[in-house]
Amino acid sequence: MVHNKYYNVSSGHKFNIANTMVSLITVFKAQTLLAEHVRRSRIDSGLTQQGLAERSGVRLPTLRKFEQKGLISLESFLKLAMVLGLLENIVNATTPVTTQFTSIDEVINADKHKKPVRQKGWRT
Repeated sequence: MVHNKYYNVSSGHKFNIANTMVSLITVFKAQTLLAEHVRRSRIDSGLTQQGLAERSGVRLPTLRKFEQKGLISLESFLKLAMVLGLLENIVNATTPVTTQFTSIDEVINADKHKKPVRQKGWRT
């Protein structure tokens, strides 16, 4: 358990973990999954690697490297996504999520101010 909001990593750098999300997926796994999703979308769209490369303006060796290793520039990735109709989904997936509460105290206090929900019906 970390008692301090700063964590000292092996490089000696400190960073604030109070606002850091913990991910259960690694960057490598994310790259691999994105490459698989693009490949599946390409195939489902009936496009060859050559066809997608030509339509997107991404060089064929770049596309091949991406599908095999998950390595690509952001610009090239977005060009591929645009041709495959995935661009809007990617932009929407990265929209920041606003949270209503910033601390447990706010959650507790908000609960105190709620009106109780009537459990029984009216008598006639």
